[in-house]
Amino acid sequence: MEDENVRDALLKKNYYENCPGCKVDKAKELKNDVSFINLFNIWTVILCSSLPVSSLSPYIYFMIRDFNIAEREEDISAYAGYLGSAFMFGRSLTSLVWGVVADRYGRKPVVIFGVISVIIFNILFGLSTSFWMAVATRFFLGCLNGSLGPMKAYCSEIFREEKQGLGLSTLSAAWGIGLIIGPPLGGYLAQPAVKYPHLFPKDSFWDKFPYFLPSLSISAFAFVVLIACIWLPV
Repeated sequence: MEDENVRDALLKKNYYENCPGCKVDKAKELKNDVSFINLFNIWTVILCSSLPVSSLSPYIYFMIRDFNIAEREEDISAYAGYLGSAFMFGRSLTSLVWGVVADRYGRKPVVIFGVISVIIFNILFGLSTSFWMAVATRFFLGCLNGSLGPMKAYCSEIFREEKQGLGLSTLSAAWGIGLIIGPPLGGYLAQPAVKYPHLFPKDSFWDKFPYFLPSLSISAFAFVVLIACIWLPV
């Protein structure tokens, strides 16, 4: 009996103040059940990150055409490729940096900063008046949105080992749902003055910026996600 007490004392973890990792480990050790709030937060953050990627595809052709940058109609697809890849190109350049920042300062600040970048740069993308402005906003959105990596780390940190598979599957499901919701969202909301003239009159703001409405809707959702991030673990 005495040997067991000595062993338990030696194996007992010590938690320190002002240590983000210690707070997460302590909460994980004290709770045996799955936190559905954490699952919901993971789901919404990943959905927020995937919608800007998937919603672009239905109207990117028309957006490039309206910019009048392509000399021939056959060249529109090439410019669409540049615009479509700008987000992932920016993400590929900074993913390692955001991983280091998340390890040093905690996952939550990186996730919150990534959601804020969706709010700001997605709105700026919808207000783009030229091809290069659109490319720049997509590029900086990819550079500054480093949420995906820290959220994967969250799944292995905030859930006990036997529940980590559930957390990672939630992450994958959220990204997949974003790829499903994004295209119809972009398709239905783009060019509202043409599709819904009784709601969005011609020569109005919505006619001048025909691709602002899908961007605004995603940014509005991201704002709600930003509020929900208050309940993320440290």
